Amino acid sequence: MALAVQTYSFENVAAVLSGPGAPAIPIGVEAAVADEGITVAMEEDKDLMTGGADGSGMHTLRAGNRAKLTVRLLLTSPINGFLALAYNFQRGSSVNWGQNTLVITDFARGDLINASQVAFGKFPDLTYSKDGAMREWVFHAIQCKQLLSFIPG
Repeated sequence: MALAVQTYSFENVAAVLSGPGAPAIPIGVEAAVADEGITVAMEEDKDLMTGGADGSGMHTLRAGNRAKLTVRLLLTSPINGFLALAYNFQRGSSVNWGQNTLVITDFARGDLINASQVAFGKFPDLTYSKDGAMREWVFHAIQCKQLLSFIPG
């Protein structure tokens, strides 16, 4: 019987953005990711429940797999510069827009998130303040498939 992994560490998380003007930009461990990390949020519910006038109901299984992925980097992360270059290159032509892939892997747990047809949501807000801030990069994916590990307790 395999031992269950009971410990999480961001050190096991790798994430890479690839696309036009973005040849394999690392945005996981060792990219100066802020404490708030990386978030994957699906855009819509998978189910729509509709109620009938007589109290009956119906479920609708929706096909969409759109997601919003947010990567938070420290202000001093050199990855901000690479992402800014890719953003500016891609926004220069619709041929290059929405052509990224973003893959996130937790090697210790076996999690795999594969996002395709990814576009930058917007250029991050810039905050210059007393304390160093973070840059929050938002991406929109038309397809996001998540395979999360099953680790028995």
